[in-house]
Amino acid sequence: MNSTIRSCLYLLVVGLLTATSIYGQNYKKLDSVIKVATNQIYANPDHVIKVGNQVIAQAGDNVDYKIKGYKLISDAYSSKRDYEKSVGYLLKASKLIDLSNDKLLKISIVNKTGIQYHQLKVYDKSIQYLDQAEQLIADYPYKDSIHMELGKNYVVRGFIYKEKLSCSIAINFINRGIAELMKVKDKAEASTKISIAVYNKGNCYLLMKNNKLALENYQEAARIAKEVDAKSLEAFALKGSAKVFTLLGNHHEAIVALNKALDLSSEVKDLILNQEIYKGLAENYLALNQWASFKTYQSKFVATQKLIKDTERISVSESLGVKESELKVRKSELSNKFYYLLLVLLLFLILIVLFFYVIIKRKTNEIESIKEQISQLQNQKGKTA
Repeated sequence: MNSTIRSCLYLLVVGLLTATSIYGQNYKKLDSVIKVATNQIYANPDHVIKVGNQVIAQAGDNVDYKIKGYKLISDAYSSKRDYEKSVGYLLKASKLIDLSNDKLLKISIVNKTGIQYHQLKVYDKSIQYLDQAEQLIADYPYKDSIHMELGKNYVVRGFIYKEKLSCSIAINFINRGIAELMKVKDKAEASTKISIAVYNKGNCYLLMKNNKLALENYQEAARIAKEVDAKSLEAFALKGSAKVFTLLGNHHEAIVALNKALDLSSEVKDLILNQEIYKGLAENYLALNQWASFKTYQSKFVATQKLIKDTERISVSESLGVKESELKVRKSELSNKFYYLLLVLLLFLILIVLFFYVIIKRKTNEIESIKEQISQLQNQKGKTA
């Protein structure tokens, strides 16, 4: 009997250990899948969206992996500039984040929310979430794990300061972000973020009319993007280089760069990128008096511009919806505070009334008692007399 019990216990333990091992291996596999997909966000976002859905399906009851899946999809839609869908999946991740004990994952979601608001051009809310993420980063004990999130935080601040303050301030923050991203161990994942940062430095130098530094940064951004096969980022950088060539009057070089960018963008389907490439090609063909090519790309530019305006209406509606939702929440909070204050004041008034009622009642009783004593004394004197 004892040997039978021991055999059963042995089989149970072995079964549990085997299940735990398989369980752990499944999630290690998901980690690997997520890592590979993350590096493909700017090369093949549609594939990344499919991978994200697979991660969610395989996550089961694991909240962390569901959040990672939703964030992966959100990032992919951001790279496609489909901010309506990106926000939708980010909200799904945000709703689950309080159920997770992974502090680094929470930092990632809060940071992503700040980035999303920047993409929607709601800069005050973006800074609010970036500040919250930075505080969470400061409190996180394992400093080697936060270089990526801190780097993105600084870079996005730089983008906002470029719009709201000045390029000199923006470049300072972008450089701080790049310095953090350079410390990330996964160079492939960091490289896409560094390419974006360097490209935006090029934009700043272009605004500052420093064509030499602008071109250097665009070419560096293209080189970094090419190393990790980030097609859309390489195309943006080539488009930036073409803009400098155009300003310098090197129209043939500009057209070569723009055609390379167009080839790369054909797989990405980024309307903003295509619009700017078409515009650049039209301008340069016009400068060379090549009318047929000018008309071709000018018509493509106009058609793409219309598509973008339609997309932006959706994004603005989404942004206004977020604002309206926040105002409703704020209104509800203020209403609750008002009613709470009113209740406190009412209770306070009731206590005051009760206090004076007790005082008056006590004084009345004392007066009645004194009157009674006086009456008794008068009666006693009357009897004595």
